[in-house]
Amino acid sequence: MTPFSLTNVERLEAAAGELDVPFEMDEDTFRAFYERTARPLWAYLARITGDRQAADDLLQECYYRLLRANAVHDDETHRRHYLFKIATNLARDGYRRKAAAPELAAASSDVEPADPVSTGRAEARLDLTRAMGQLKRREREMLWLAYAQGSTHAEIGAALGLKTGSIKPLLFRARQKLAGLLRGEKQGGRHA
Repeated sequence: MTPFSLTNVERLEAAAGELDVPFEMDEDTFRAFYERTARPLWAYLARITGDRQAADDLLQECYYRLLRANAVHDDETHRRHYLFKIATNLARDGYRRKAAAPELAAASSDVEPADPVSTGRAEARLDLTRAMGQLKRREREMLWLAYAQGSTHAEIGAALGLKTGSIKPLLFRARQKLAGLLRGEKQGGRHA
């Protein structure tokens, strides 16, 4: 995860100046926002894409698009959720490109756990990673936003483009499916 350098911010300002797109945030505000959101955003991207390298690339694109969006945000929470919506859309675009050109989709779906404290914990994280990899993309997105990011149903709905009322049953089914995968169940029954 490479943080924005001053030169990157200056390049973005120059690009926005060429397009007459003003930035909503000054440099110090942006830096502080980036410091608070980059790590959780990267973790979300790595989890839903299954590819750390893609997460690195998408992370920078998310911030670039946030700055170029010229959107007015009520507060930092609203800005943060808008950033996660951008991330979700970019990841989905990546899935579409891979589906259109499967020969380019050589990315691994295994995201190795980062520096586990113990072997048991490492195995549990690997089991969770494998189980999450077996879920549908939208299920992974919902579970991550709900439990890793602590987003409300309304925030999840806004980020994923779903009705707020549908989040609770969809999230319930995703949790049930994940629990079954972690217990070793297959879609139609148990492993032998």
